[in-house]
Amino acid sequence: MSDDRLIVAIDLPNALAGMELSQRLGDSVGFYKIGLGMLTGGGLALANELKDEHDKRIFLDMKLFDIGATVEAAVRGLAQFGHDFLTVHGDPHVVRAAKEGASGSNMKILGVTVLTSLDRADLDDGCIKAGDIHDITLERAAKALEAGADGVISSPQEAAMIRALPEAAGRLIVTPGVRPSGAALGDQKRVATPASAIGDGADHIVVGRPIWQSPNPRDAAQAILNELP
Repeated sequence: MSDDRLIVAIDLPNALAGMELSQRLGDSVGFYKIGLGMLTGGGLALANELKDEHDKRIFLDMKLFDIGATVEAAVRGLAQFGHDFLTVHGDPHVVRAAKEGASGSNMKILGVTVLTSLDRADLDDGCIKAGDIHDITLERAAKALEAGADGVISSPQEAAMIRALPEAAGRLIVTPGVRPSGAALGDQKRVATPASAIGDGADHIVVGRPIWQSPNPRDAAQAILNELP
């Protein structure tokens, strides 16, 4: 039985490549993330096939952001497929609309705090208020959870602080930006190892390139699982 604490990000050009990866991983992985980069390459169809025909859990990483009515309608449409997780931006009005759209389904709404590819200079470029990036992430997490999010997305470096929030009791923390020991960082700036992310309170870690770029993805996934406490 797979350890669903590991979510493998299928950041590949199309659904055919994604299905090939899942076949190479076999029963070692039971949870997949499919994001915007795959959407025009058949990503939603791949998500549905992995769930319905291969009994995999699915995390739709759409990072929705729009006016409330539009977010609610989009989430209601996605909720019909029965997938596990969906990301939206952690702004309270977006979270509330997404929760309304997901009502009646089991799909969990996860609020994005601050992308793990960003640092303080990036926040300055985006006119985000001054302050320590960890503090801003913590504040956004609290606001998303107060608005009803089932969990949040954060860098593993903030997982322990978020887990300590009163609002985080019983909620999910999912951490991208996880790199096994010795792996290249790629475009991630706020990273940690799988063991430290789980140890700091993350429920799930998301790993992409260190697995699908490996000559043997199954062995790479198993090595990450072996690192988990």
